[in-house]
Amino acid sequence: MTDTNTSLLLEGLDGLCGEALEAAETLKQRAIQSVAAFTRGENGRISSALVEENQYATHGLAWLVTYVETLKETLNWSRSLAAENKLGELEELMLQAGFAEYLAQLANGIPMTLGEIIRPSDLGLDDAAIDAFRTRAVLTLTGKGYTPAVRERIATLIAEGLDTGDFGDPCLDETYAMIRDQFRRFADDEVMPFAHEWHLKDELIPMPVVEKMSELGVFGLTIPEEYDGLGLGKMSMCVVSEELSRGYIGVGSLGTRSEIAAELILTGGTDAQKQKWLPQIATGQILPTAVFTEPNTGSDLASLRTRAVRDGDVYKITGNKTWITHAARADVMTLLARSNPNEPGYKGLSMFLAEKQHMTEDEDFPTPGMTGGEIEVLGYRGMKEYELGFDNFEVKAENLLGEEEGNGFKQLMQTFESARIQTAARALGVAQNALELGLRYALDRVQFNRPIIKFPRVAGKLSSMAVEIMMARQLTYASARAKDEGRRCDLEAGMAKLLGARVAWAAADNALQIHGGNGFALEYPISRVLCDARILNIFEGAGEIQAQVIARRLLEGAN
Repeated sequence: MTDTNTSLLLEGLDGLCGEALEAAETLKQRAIQSVAAFTRGENGRISSALVEENQYATHGLAWLVTYVETLKETLNWSRSLAAENKLGELEELMLQAGFAEYLAQLANGIPMTLGEIIRPSDLGLDDAAIDAFRTRAVLTLTGKGYTPAVRERIATLIAEGLDTGDFGDPCLDETYAMIRDQFRRFADDEVMPFAHEWHLKDELIPMPVVEKMSELGVFGLTIPEEYDGLGLGKMSMCVVSEELSRGYIGVGSLGTRSEIAAELILTGGTDAQKQKWLPQIATGQILPTAVFTEPNTGSDLASLRTRAVRDGDVYKITGNKTWITHAARADVMTLLARSNPNEPGYKGLSMFLAEKQHMTEDEDFPTPGMTGGEIEVLGYRGMKEYELGFDNFEVKAENLLGEEEGNGFKQLMQTFESARIQTAARALGVAQNALELGLRYALDRVQFNRPIIKFPRVAGKLSSMAVEIMMARQLTYASARAKDEGRRCDLEAGMAKLLGARVAWAAADNALQIHGGNGFALEYPISRVLCDARILNIFEGAGEIQAQVIARRLLEGAN
């Protein structure tokens, strides 16, 4: 018998969710204390060796806390909408569906990745802890909150909003809503019609598109007005990055290069460096790129070997870098190198603003002392990836960031919050694109005399996408607001990136499944979106590294 109930409003949805969140918060604290108990060393402090030895538990803890934080921000979202009399049927159903699903996973197992399910017992939580978590509110939501009828109704409601872009109110104020609308139109008109061709031909995003982005202020969004930027915050960056990435992740990621460079200069540069570089970055006169990673080092930046040797008024750079995005077109590189070989680990690293020549028609890397080769990739095209070689490549001494050696890693760390927030926003855009492609196909594709959206498992996939995207969006927005308010948000930013990457991959995979065999054909854009989504769990901190960082912060707080 089909359950036709689609709402828990008669039982007080907000109150149920509030009570369930309290139970989840209690479970979170028990999990933190449980994992801390077997990761403490003999000195009573958290042991790095034990954290790594117990990765399933520690990383699972990161996921559990991410879920609880997501539930909290989802409830805050619904309450904000209710306060403005904007909480409609779709938003109510998303709230109860999201709570129902995530509460069920907290009790029974959270998928970190495909095949890696973290159970409460992996965190040292016993049956008593889970029984205590299963309060009346939790059982009501998990039992009745996400029925087949709820899935079908959510799918119907988002289908009605396909042409208008109404997939539930994201709860933006007037300014951010205007920004969102402006960049949605730009993505619809200037990016989406051409993105798949750029991908298939593995072409750089055309310069007229880059120039239009510059006119719209993309490269100076968060740069202060005194340096010719727009002086907006990270929330604006989230909204813009999501809409541009919804069009094409390559376009959405162009702003990342400028965001990283600008934040490095704003937080670590001298007044002269700010005056020289920030206006050029903000107005798009120059395009920057980030040059950090080296072969065989990955996330282990303490092992970087590229050398920077002072020689009069210049530093001479020698070494190799890899996975450098947009390197050929860039005019300046934020380049991390070891300026003091006698200082181990992070202490000997310095950051440079390394000028280079823009690519020419004949040569990608015409600058003396520098060579490069393209790395062919599955997705995330449009900017291209490169391996770079430096052989006494000269950088002016005045372009040492902050004009003091040894601060490179510290300066880079100051950008991590913003970079991860922006990556979470890019993930949202990719996921939203996947949802829209899957939804449109499900409405148009007729099998057995009806559109395939009428089949429960197709509707269920679309519903799941819409719900998780909205929940991840609220977690991302919360981290951006914290950053704009000057609060430390590395934990929140890491969680937003961790969840956003998984949500994007799940959305792309489900949307391709809805396409069936056609989804596997290169001519269909969903094939591109699947490839683009896969990178999100790797760059800006692989999912495993991200979970490790989150877990360490949580466990250190338990000391």
